[in-house]
Amino acid sequence: MTTSQPPNTNPSRVIPLTCSGHTRPVVHLQFSPITDGTYYLISACKDGNPMLRDGPTGDWIGTFTGHKGAVWSAKLSKDASKAVTASADFTAKVWDTYTGDILHSFTHDHIVRSADLSDDGTRIVSGGQEKKLRIFDLNKPDDPASEAEGHESTIKSVIWDGERNVILSAGDDKEIRVWDVRNFDQINTFKTGHPITSMELSANGKYITSTAGKVVHFLDASTYQVFKSVPTAYDVSSVSLHPDHKRFVAGGSNDLWVRIYDFESGKELEVYKGHHGPIHTVSYSPDVEIYATGSEDGTIRLWQTTPGKSYGLWQNKASKDEKENDVNGIAPTE
Repeated sequence: MTTSQPPNTNPSRVIPLTCSGHTRPVVHLQFSPITDGTYYLISACKDGNPMLRDGPTGDWIGTFTGHKGAVWSAKLSKDASKAVTASADFTAKVWDTYTGDILHSFTHDHIVRSADLSDDGTRIVSGGQEKKLRIFDLNKPDDPASEAEGHESTIKSVIWDGERNVILSAGDDKEIRVWDVRNFDQINTFKTGHPITSMELSANGKYITSTAGKVVHFLDASTYQVFKSVPTAYDVSSVSLHPDHKRFVAGGSNDLWVRIYDFESGKELEVYKGHHGPIHTVSYSPDVEIYATGSEDGTIRLWQTTPGKSYGLWQNKASKDEKENDVNGIAPTE
């Protein structure tokens, strides 16, 4: 494990918030879109207990109980009313996020590594160690699933891209595959030199972001051609693109550092340490104010995009003094 401090580290600039509660490695995080003026964060963990949190503060809202194995993936519907989880207990489950109840549980023949909801929340897609994709209709949960095969190894990530009416899948066979939702035919593919450790769709749907070996790939989500590839000096586990496309955050599977890069140049801008284990997953919030990281150490940490800004539970000294003065009837000094 790499533990030496990178030369441009400035740990005093950022104080992350730590979200405890999980008891094993946190392997996947996802923020919801902004809905009703706020947003949420869902986490998947090897402890088998996915959790829902308030996005801006990280405050715990609830735990989804029902899985009997590690949970590898957790995602929210567009309106955050449903969640879908993929587990080592051979199931993908759909949850009511208001009550925590299981709405549906779909049994598979092997470990499920990833699942996603359609944009309208009526269907899910799943993939895992069966090397097979399945689509389940939540309005007809007892009907047989639609299936597609093509991957030669474990599927690690699936995405439902409703805008283009396709499903994206990626995994250990070093390929991102594109499938037409209407007939489940494979219509495109992108090959990498290493197993793909993560894949997400950028906030505005313009780019497919993925990590493979020591390289971060950004694909045009309309043409599936490489827009940019950024090499690094470490094994990259996860990447998240800032919604304004000016920077991205990445984590590594063999060290403890959170790294921020300039999107245009690929230059490393900032490096921070806060976790006590490798970082498995990273994600920017929809309001761009924070990003979240999940680690082998069992914690989630929230980091400010603009350190020192008053936001959520972060209150800078000037804001605190102003509030104290206001309470004491003291006018702020110029």
